[in-house]
Amino acid sequence: MVIPINLDIEADVLVIGGGLSGAWSAIAAAQQGASVVLVDKGYCGTSGVTATAGPGHWWVDPDHRDEAIRVQSSRSGGLADPGWMARVLDTTWRILPTLASYYPFPVDDQGITQYRALRGPEYLRALRQMAEDLGVRILDHSPALELLLHRDGSVAGARGIRRQAGGGSWCVRAGAVILATGGCAFMSRLLGSQTNTGDGYLMAVEAGAELSGMEFSNYYTVAPIYSTQTRSASYVFATYFDSDGAELDIDWGDGNRSLAKALLAGRVFCNLARMPQDLRDRLSQIQPAVLLSFARQGIDPFTDKFEVTLRGEGTVRGSGGIRIIDENCQTSVPGLFAVGDAATRELIAGAISGGGAQNSAWALTSGYFAGRGAARLVRGSGRRVHEEGIAIGKAGIHPAHSVMALDTRAIIAGVQQEMEPFDKNIFRSGVGLRGSLTRLDALWQDVRNHLYAEGVDLIKARESAALVATARWCYTAAFTRQESRGMHIRDDAPMPDPRFTHRLLVGGLDQVWTQLDEGSEPESIASEAA
Repeated sequence: MVIPINLDIEADVLVIGGGLSGAWSAIAAAQQGASVVLVDKGYCGTSGVTATAGPGHWWVDPDHRDEAIRVQSSRSGGLADPGWMARVLDTTWRILPTLASYYPFPVDDQGITQYRALRGPEYLRALRQMAEDLGVRILDHSPALELLLHRDGSVAGARGIRRQAGGGSWCVRAGAVILATGGCAFMSRLLGSQTNTGDGYLMAVEAGAELSGMEFSNYYTVAPIYSTQTRSASYVFATYFDSDGAELDIDWGDGNRSLAKALLAGRVFCNLARMPQDLRDRLSQIQPAVLLSFARQGIDPFTDKFEVTLRGEGTVRGSGGIRIIDENCQTSVPGLFAVGDAATRELIAGAISGGGAQNSAWALTSGYFAGRGAARLVRGSGRRVHEEGIAIGKAGIHPAHSVMALDTRAIIAGVQQEMEPFDKNIFRSGVGLRGSLTRLDALWQDVRNHLYAEGVDLIKARESAALVATARWCYTAAFTRQESRGMHIRDDAPMPDPRFTHRLLVGGLDQVWTQLDEGSEPESIASEAA
């Protein structure tokens, strides 16, 4: 299909995604003197999971970093990199305060400026203003559909749709592209994640990149059943009850497995009566949206019981994403970079969730590294921003066979039926994963062979394709990792296997493949999982 180009732009650096990591990428590239265009599926400053949160950062003073790294390394399942942790901690410490002229960091009673915890809406608004002041051109409501490549395989830019221009399109020819498209929560109603549908993963793999750590994608967060409010810190103080009012023995530290088991048995309720009074008094300042959601329902969470569920966070608070190969967060595709939740966070989190603090610090620092690296790459190599690139998008844009009327809502529901149920994704087994993959493979064949759309409907078609593809990569990696490590727990292989003390790569579209990362011997593992 030929998409008419209504907006044709040249830039040194194109950033796809306007959340925390995308904004920092654009700022860092512009500070290096690069011309920068940022495109966002929503509105840069309000879209993504950070804009609805109260993000803390992994904020550790120099005297305590060795201990922080030691503790994080001990929890990572042997997959994190202490060197990267040190680099992220140091860069966060140096760069976050540079936002002071745009963000009013608070001062404590001793007069000390507090940098660690920020308010999401103000944080993203400050980043947008800083980017605009540096000359970054921002295209809101302009989702990317596909990457452009030069004939030698290096990235040449991207193209997409302008939602608010009557379905018109844009094309940005750039010397470097930074994917800041976020993780993928499979449209589970995780607060702020509806724009995070795996688009960047699909674009990267179409270009020839690999993913890493996609098996670490089954993090779930407790939330009121009526709400998308998934800020979970308050639930450290929760007491849980079944529908008859009997107290349940729920282990907060088991990755929500005991809560998931209780939910599979019936309805679950809780209250927050054990929260200390001083925290109750400060909660409206720390996370104001938490209490607001209760107030709207007429619920006092400290005295009233309210029904809860678990919402899947996929790779948002998992640790999997696009593999990066150098200190600038470049992928194996020349000129293509990945940052934030779009990139693997195994380097600092390993097999466990980066939670809020590590992931926020990673979003800042990976964006900073990639922005500077992309600008320097373009400046140093004189990359060919004037040359036309080849559009490489396939599923949802160019059907492999005959066009058929496929319902994207049914496609998304099919993915959710495999990725959301606790008995499939929390309680994993080889038999269960194989069954899910059989169904997902069939869904992919329908999407790849027949899905077609035009105009703004292309957005939902590509989202649907990305969701199916991401689910296949997650479960293929989970099937191959025949052990339990971090958040990935196999009920049929409950112990760690030393052979898997390596990061696991996954890629491919019609034929998904896996192998252990460089320096390992993937054949012995891959053959057993085939």
